[in-house]
Amino acid sequence: MTTLTVTARGQVTFRKDVLKHLGIQPGDKIRLDLLPGGRAELKADQGKGSWQELSGMLKGKTNGARLSIEEINDAIADAGASSGMRGLERK
Repeated sequence: MTTLTVTARGQVTFRKDVLKHLGIQPGDKIRLDLLPGGRAELKADQGKGSWQELSGMLKGKTNGARLSIEEINDAIADAGASSGMRGLERK
C-alpha cells in the first residue's frame, strides 16, 4: 500500500512506481471516480474512440483501391497523431 501526502495547496504527487502500475506517462490524463463512503477509484483515462469509428476511418478515402497493411498502419498512426492519442505515432 502506498501512502501519499497532500500539500497545503491540495496537491498530491504520485510515485513513479504507482504511475507505472497504472500505465500513466507524462502528458496522460488520470480519471478519478468518486464512490460512496468517502472512497474513490483512480485509473488511467482511456480515449473515447471505438473500434466502430476506427473501422470507418478510411471509408471513401481510397477510391476503391486496396491498401497494404503498412498503408493502413500509416493511416491509423496519422489519425491517432492528429487526435492527440499517445502510442499511435508513426515509428
